[in-house]
Amino acid sequence: MKNPWTILGEKPIYDNKWIKVTEYDVLNPGGGKGIYGTVRFKNLAIGVVPLDEEGYTWLVGQWRFPLEMYSWEIPEGGGDPALPPIASARRELKEETGLVADEWSLIQEMHLSNSVSDERALIFMARGLRQEDAMPEETEQLAVRRVSFDEAFEMVERGEITDSMSVAGILKIKLMLTTGALKLHNETK
Repeated sequence: MKNPWTILGEKPIYDNKWIKVTEYDVLNPGGGKGIYGTVRFKNLAIGVVPLDEEGYTWLVGQWRFPLEMYSWEIPEGGGDPALPPIASARRELKEETGLVADEWSLIQEMHLSNSVSDERALIFMARGLRQEDAMPEETEQLAVRRVSFDEAFEMVERGEITDSMSVAGILKIKLMLTTGALKLHNETK
């Protein structure tokens, strides 16, 4: 499909190592003049839903500066687009929880706020888990909880987990469990 927007000009507003903000002078699809601002992300958004044989997952709690509130989430962070996304997923899981996984599956790709940004998210499921030491970054003051997957799902239902990658990842795993596309290792056949 052809782009119905016409760009008349653009002005860089802000640029750092994570994002670039640009304001565009445009003609909208109806022909009216206006402005449109975009945020271009320089990293991928990477999320991981770790799931053990007993049906437990790990959530990470932290204060989210833009929201000015505490947030429970799946382990997640930025991934260098020059590296394979799985390398970033392994790093994020280890940094935030200390977990190392033997089995990895890409379960969801999504755009996080496509009306203003191009941020692309990749969500992985990690299985075959073993515990090592966590190594959070200096910007992270994390609380880590091992909860039953059912409890994580209920937290989404109650609106206690609102992070978009966390909601999408947890709902995708729930769908996979419900349809039989995924079974826990300790389930009998």
